[in-house]
Amino acid sequence: MLTLDLTDRTAFVSGSTQGIGLAIAQQLAEAGARVAVNGRTADRVSEGIDSLVGVGIPRARLIDAPGDVTTTDGLAAALEPVGDVDILVNNLGIFGAAPALEITDEEWQRYWEVNVLSAVRLIRATLPRMTENGWGRILNIASDSAIVTPAEMIHYGVSKTALLAVSRGFAKEAAGTGVTVNSVIAGPTYTEGVQEFVYQLVDPTLPWDEAEAEFMRLHRPQSLIQRLIRPQEIANMVVYLSSPLASATTGGALRVDGGYTDSILP
Repeated sequence: MLTLDLTDRTAFVSGSTQGIGLAIAQQLAEAGARVAVNGRTADRVSEGIDSLVGVGIPRARLIDAPGDVTTTDGLAAALEPVGDVDILVNNLGIFGAAPALEITDEEWQRYWEVNVLSAVRLIRATLPRMTENGWGRILNIASDSAIVTPAEMIHYGVSKTALLAVSRGFAKEAAGTGVTVNSVIAGPTYTEGVQEFVYQLVDPTLPWDEAEAEFMRLHRPQSLIQRLIRPQEIANMVVYLSSPLASATTGGALRVDGGYTDSILP
């Protein structure tokens, strides 16, 4: 029998007030972890925590961790109430469609800061204590776009490709310490933000079920499940990789992509 027991572990999930991050926070807490819920403002964090309490997560398992982790001061503020972090999930990310030749230097830099450097900074802040303690888990939420660069958002794809290298490199840094570092390659996933993105690419007057099907048919035909993944399905993989059961899995890029990536590896 598989038991995903994270009792006595503390997790920090960046960008966890909604969508995939909120689902990850919920399932880590259900596995017994204390979970720091992070967003840019105290109000957003409070809303996220209220929704978790509303589905039955005890308030004692949740930590308010507001702060913009794309800045040095914001990162410090977010980590301050948490204490030692045993499980770090770098979930924060931005995406959006843009013609390739119209993406400005400033926009490229913004994607790099949010999608890549925020993860690097959080790893630098938490990995030393994990190695001292001889146990830790770091998960970077990547994307199928890291492997199959989408023409409509190459800046996003490039940032997620970089995140795979970040994961592999820090896994080597943590070699032999009891700390594992992995990427989770999320495929096209249903969130409120993705719903807005879908309507940028298909007829905005379509009912959602039809819009989702049209988006998958026209823009993600490689998907083998032929639907958007649900956030809980991404969270399932994260909780497993966060557990003691995944002690021999590190430096990897594990796919929860609905078969979207037409490759045997990774």
